[in-house]
Amino acid sequence: MERLDPVDLDPRLAADTVFVAPWPLCDVRLMNDARYPWLVLIPRCPGASEPFDLDPAVQDRLWREVSHAARVLKTWSGADKINVGALGNVVAQLHVHVVGRRVGDEAWPGPVWGQGTATSYPDAELSLLVAGLQAALGQPEDEGPAPC
Repeated sequence: MERLDPVDLDPRLAADTVFVAPWPLCDVRLMNDARYPWLVLIPRCPGASEPFDLDPAVQDRLWREVSHAARVLKTWSGADKINVGALGNVVAQLHVHVVGRRVGDEAWPGPVWGQGTATSYPDAELSLLVAGLQAALGQPEDEGPAPC
């Protein structure tokens, strides 16, 4: 699987996230904000800004990958709740946030978007975190390619 060409990745997503893994449809990235366990799945579908921009088979693949990420993130992080959102108000490129929430976290019970200031992971911790996520996430079930 090829990861997203950096030229095709919105600069704000590139600046705010760290690459974790290439999945059949999406690049999985970690939001560099230590306040929340937070993944961002970015389909490798040029020009897509909404889930409905994708063919139905590709939409199905997207939600299977999102569900896999959410399930693993909840177990791996010990989150009380998983929030999933594809807002796109700031970055139009289609991407799906998968955020682990804990009762009493900084934004609880409200949304994480627009709350406070991100706290970047220290470099040494970030490397270990990415390696741990790669091992935990593995690959979602592959039911064939879903090209855009």
